Amino acid sequence: MKKILKIFFPPENWKTIVVILLGIFFGLGVFVLYISNAASYLSDEPKTCINCHVMYPQYASWEHSSHFRATNCNDCHVPHNNFVNKYYFKAKDGLRHSTMFTLRLEPQVIQIKEAGINVVQDNCKRCHSDMVSMVSLTEVTGKNYREGKGHRCWDCHREVPHGTVNSLSAYPSALVPRLSPVIPSWLSKARDKENTKSIQLKK
Repeated sequence: MKKILKIFFPPENWKTIVVILLGIFFGLGVFVLYISNAASYLSDEPKTCINCHVMYPQYASWEHSSHFRATNCNDCHVPHNNFVNKYYFKAKDGLRHSTMFTLRLEPQVIQIKEAGINVVQDNCKRCHSDMVSMVSLTEVTGKNYREGKGHRCWDCHREVPHGTVNSLSAYPSALVPRLSPVIPSWLSKARDKENTKSIQLKK
């Protein structure tokens, strides 16, 4: 048992350094979770998707679409067959997105990936089953579409719900809600105080 414990505990002369390093890494981890607003990703709130400015065009186009009143982002882009699969997919997709956006590896035009195609196709059929139950579209999946066995829903409904906009450069002034103040409150108060002083001096 002592041998096993020795593996996990540093030698006596290294303990202080290890504790300091662990404290730094833990602090950085908590800070990253805080600034990335990580807890918001557990919800289905659409504003979560614009934690990254890269998604502004998609949010703005959805907000002005026919799907705005009836759906949120996760209704279309996350599996709904079971709770575990839903959150596994969110975690896997979110980790890929956050890595790419943080390292600035995202393409100018964001395209849906293969896993996303399967999910969106299944969710179109799930919500609109009463409309497609009598046609062969119910059998079309992302996989058999690639094999030439049918069409995806958005092959015809191309502009639902995001229109034809696919890139930030095509939609540079997308109007989206402000999630938090751009200027910290302490700085805003100091600025207002300075403005008040300058107005009084002018008088």
